[in-house]
Amino acid sequence: MRYAFTDDLWIQFEPFVRRAKRYKAGRKPRLSDRMFFEALLYWTRTGLPWRDLPDAFGAWDAVYKRFRRWVASGSLRALFELLTDEPNFGDVRRILVDSTVVRAHAHAAGARRRHKKIGAEKSAKLQGLGRSRGGFTTKIVLTAADENTAVAVEVVPGQAHDAPRLKPMLEATCRRVPAFDELVGDKGFDGDAQRRACIDRGVFANIPSRKNRIDPWEHEPAGYRERNRVERLIGKAKQFRRVSTRYEKLKCTYLGVVQLTLGFIRFRHRSTNENVN
Repeated sequence: MRYAFTDDLWIQFEPFVRRAKRYKAGRKPRLSDRMFFEALLYWTRTGLPWRDLPDAFGAWDAVYKRFRRWVASGSLRALFELLTDEPNFGDVRRILVDSTVVRAHAHAAGARRRHKKIGAEKSAKLQGLGRSRGGFTTKIVLTAADENTAVAVEVVPGQAHDAPRLKPMLEATCRRVPAFDELVGDKGFDGDAQRRACIDRGVFANIPSRKNRIDPWEHEPAGYRERNRVERLIGKAKQFRRVSTRYEKLKCTYLGVVQLTLGFIRFRHRSTNENVN
């Protein structure tokens, strides 16, 4: 079996795990923290069902319940933020924003409704699921500092337009990176309200105008070319099959999978560079 951690990598990763944990468990679990995260990354990378976890990870339902505790307590979000902290910027503090549509498996449908009066369509929307040209889909929206460092991430229905998501993503990004100079996005994020939100925060919105604009806004081509870096980050995340296809019924669970993956990508990159240096 191919594991994610060597002994040296785990020594570097373990302090993040201890700092991120937000819940007090009862009895000490049989499976060590190292093997628990090995199980999560193996499950995320291969896309197999929980029941098919190899015996090396112990009882599959114990791993599943522990994962759900990490999601529900906010521990997985905290781990993501610790692993992606202190992004590296060049001369320009540039944040990149992009989105990607992910096909949702049939198993992602049918989450239990909180209230009987909520219809199936509204219930799916609350779980970040919808219908787009690609069929039954969900959309990942994220901001990043480079091709290895995500800053903020959200999950919305697949048919959701990008422009209304810019302001919430800008706010989430500002909570983690209070000061940056430029926000780079494609035409899908163009809009007067979106640009004003950037201006109010002293951020240059480097977003090309749509063709139907009467008075197009200027954008800076050299900075805009940096947008490929967030696209590369999305490509790396989609190497993990549980990210590239959504199987989870609940939005919080799928978001936890994405956060775990993005955090591990940054950790792996940073650890590799430190070992080389």
